[in-house]
Amino acid sequence: MWKRKTSILLAMSILAFVALACNALLPLPDSEPTQILEPVSTQAQNNLPLTEAEVPRVTLEEAKAALDSGAAIIVDVRDAGQYAASHVAGAINILLGEIETNPTGLNLDKDQWIITYCN
Repeated sequence: MWKRKTSILLAMSILAFVALACNALLPLPDSEPTQILEPVSTQAQNNLPLTEAEVPRVTLEEAKAALDSGAAIIVDVRDAGQYAASHVAGAINILLGEIETNPTGLNLDKDQWIITYCN
């Protein structure tokens, strides 16, 4: 009985040591928060992009930081079924067609950065 308890204790100690060693090998998170840099566009402020290539792109980290800080609104442009199945937490759903046909008539805060995504 004593031998069995000792074996179990030894096995648990080894597992704990391995877990701690693995955690020590993980990279440390960046100490500086992600900086929010809004994309620079070559168009006049009131003009909208004319082609997909003119739409500024952002990284996932930039989008998350902007959403978390309240600097951005995340808009899922997929259909309602896809949105209902899965979407970014905090995102709102506006169909791409609505944005394309009436981009200036949307009920969005124009003072916030509007980040759209589809897939």
